[in-house]
Amino acid sequence: MRAAGRAAWARLWDRVAASDPGLLRLTAGLRTVASIALTLTVLSLLHASVPHLVAGAMSAMVSTFAIREKQRAGQAVTLALGLPVALASVSLSALLNSRVVAGDVFFVLLIFGAVYSRRFGDRGTALGLIGFQIYFLSLFIGATVSALPRLYGVIGVAFVCSALVRFALVPETPTGTLDRLRRAFRARFAQLVTAQLALLDAGPDDMEKALDDVREGTARLHETALLIQGRLEDGTSDEAVARLVQRRIADAEIAAERLGLLLLTARSAERGHTLTLHLPGAPVPLADRLPVPDRTTDTLRRELEALRLLVLRPVGADSGTGLAQVRNRLLGYREEENLPSASDAVQDVFRGIGEAARAVLGLRIAVDGPQDESEDTPATTRSREELDAEDVAIASSEEAEDAERTGLRRPTTRAAVQVAVGSSLAIIGGEFLSSQRWYWAVLTCWIVFLNTSSTGEILVKGYRRLLGTVLGVVAGIGLAGLVGHHTWTAFALVLLFIFAMFYTAPLSYTLMSFFVTAMLGLLYTLLHTYSASVLVLRIEETALGAACGVVAAALVLPVHTDRRTNELLGTVLARLTEVTEAAVDQLSGGAPAELLDKARDLDQALADLSASTQPLTHPITPLRARRDTARFVVALLETCAYHARYLAATAELLPTHPSIAADPRLREAGRRIVHNIGVIGAHVADGDAVGLIETGPSIASLLRPGTPGTPRYGRVTDRVLRHLQRLDEAVVGLARPLGVPIPAPAK
Repeated sequence: MRAAGRAAWARLWDRVAASDPGLLRLTAGLRTVASIALTLTVLSLLHASVPHLVAGAMSAMVSTFAIREKQRAGQAVTLALGLPVALASVSLSALLNSRVVAGDVFFVLLIFGAVYSRRFGDRGTALGLIGFQIYFLSLFIGATVSALPRLYGVIGVAFVCSALVRFALVPETPTGTLDRLRRAFRARFAQLVTAQLALLDAGPDDMEKALDDVREGTARLHETALLIQGRLEDGTSDEAVARLVQRRIADAEIAAERLGLLLLTARSAERGHTLTLHLPGAPVPLADRLPVPDRTTDTLRRELEALRLLVLRPVGADSGTGLAQVRNRLLGYREEENLPSASDAVQDVFRGIGEAARAVLGLRIAVDGPQDESEDTPATTRSREELDAEDVAIASSEEAEDAERTGLRRPTTRAAVQVAVGSSLAIIGGEFLSSQRWYWAVLTCWIVFLNTSSTGEILVKGYRRLLGTVLGVVAGIGLAGLVGHHTWTAFALVLLFIFAMFYTAPLSYTLMSFFVTAMLGLLYTLLHTYSASVLVLRIEETALGAACGVVAAALVLPVHTDRRTNELLGTVLARLTEVTEAAVDQLSGGAPAELLDKARDLDQALADLSASTQPLTHPITPLRARRDTARFVVALLETCAYHARYLAATAELLPTHPSIAADPRLREAGRRIVHNIGVIGAHVADGDAVGLIETGPSIASLLRPGTPGTPRYGRVTDRVLRHLQRLDEAVVGLARPLGVPIPAPAK
């Protein structure tokens, strides 16, 4: 019974870890709630009044969520600097409270400085955020000069409690975060294998849902891989270890994605297209049961289950012959003699399982060191030798940073000017709505500019905040009636809403706004300033603030969504060119390059582009054709990135892998792809650019041996050619929706 309970808890925890990579949201919510709860406990023991309890709670929240640095020493310094910034901010607010014009002018200058300070990295962002939020706090509670000494004490207590929770009660270290992210990667890998199992067994009616689950699992695995790669340098002992883990994460991701494509191909009447895994709503390929005997299907199902077990089983549970035998059996499918008698497509699935098992083994060795080799078969030994040879070849390098923009072209400067203008409009308009609550409009204007880069993004964020606020007002009215003046019940609900706010923030901005507004309704109740009209006024001020933000973004140094997406699209195409050109050059016998770093830059650029297209793909957009085009382009680029990652990973094996040799004929294949990417990039940058897409015979046919005795390709070269062919097709496919001329086929 106890064992069953532990197993159920382990499954539940794996689900949580998979849905919240690295438990980042859970940790952020728990740390913030713990800081507030500790602050309220200390202040209540000191017999603080309710307004001071509210001030302490909000100060603790700000001092906790504002600090985003990864290293504990940096967090401590920023927290120490944040206290005098907070005290200065609340002091100036109290002093200028009775001087309307001077106070408003200073508030606008403070907002400009808080946004501009983002150019100085995480510390500048945190100090600017603390300064703004504490000034807002003083307006919220109506701070006066006579109340400053007590407020100093309250804010000091909040900062001390925040430090205690951060460094002692709910500690977070880069190493610990990275370890949790690796567990999340393992859980998401296992979930993807589960979805692939469902794809194997899905009937014609269930095929669409099964394919959607595989798409979602593939996207989630990629998301976690990006999170891990972003924290490797801070969470590992040295750069060599970071590069090793980066390599193994890339291998595992490619192996998992390729296994899904091979399964789709085996289930389809024709070879599955990679785009099908990246484009939601793509036509489902014709599928029927696998064209193999039931016994082979049962074996395939068993091996997928075994792969899932191998992925999920912690390293500490590796002892025992059972798991070693499973691992050895799966790795054996990398050898031709161990493949079952079946069609080429089905055999490829078994090979894909073997490559995925090798990727799991490599990741375990990279993270946890050498494993027990007593039960190894010859196939497993060969896999270990390949991994060891690759590990030795990994070297570190540094890349030059891109030139930074200056003046008003710098994003932080432009955003600071925009938000200052928008806040000025919000102050003027907010005063007309309410001389007491005008700052709500300013807060909304400030928030819609955070983490946005174009007018379209600001418009969508403003709409989401307004929707969440309206729903939160309805909830706030109901909760205020239920809670009444039960102080500690209200504070308990406030803590619950704050946790929900932080936990849902990365998932849904509307949900976060809902919890913020519902929480504020409870705070107004505690301050005895609650009324339905106050919450309705909040809706009006929120709408005004969002409108002022959109107006400022549209009229002051505007960055239109089209311009922003074109800039990012150009960056993605440039990164794709770098990866493809370097990988093909190395596969053709050229000098080694830092391919995995280039592939990571490509993935990050693509993630930025995907985020920037949200205004174009939002469900409320009236431009349906434009929305479909944006989705199609992003999906094609994801397909290109997958093939480029594979080429990069294969090219990095050349110095060490005995079965992979450079093939100079691949250089010609890569030339056409690089040319076409360049033509598309030039057209995106300048619509009048001259250049035509090159089309013609397939990549493989370009490299067919022309004379007797010319060596044919090995299996690895054949696989590289398939990926080059798919990349070539995807690049040509990009030309059509982007309006790049394609020559008519010769008659």
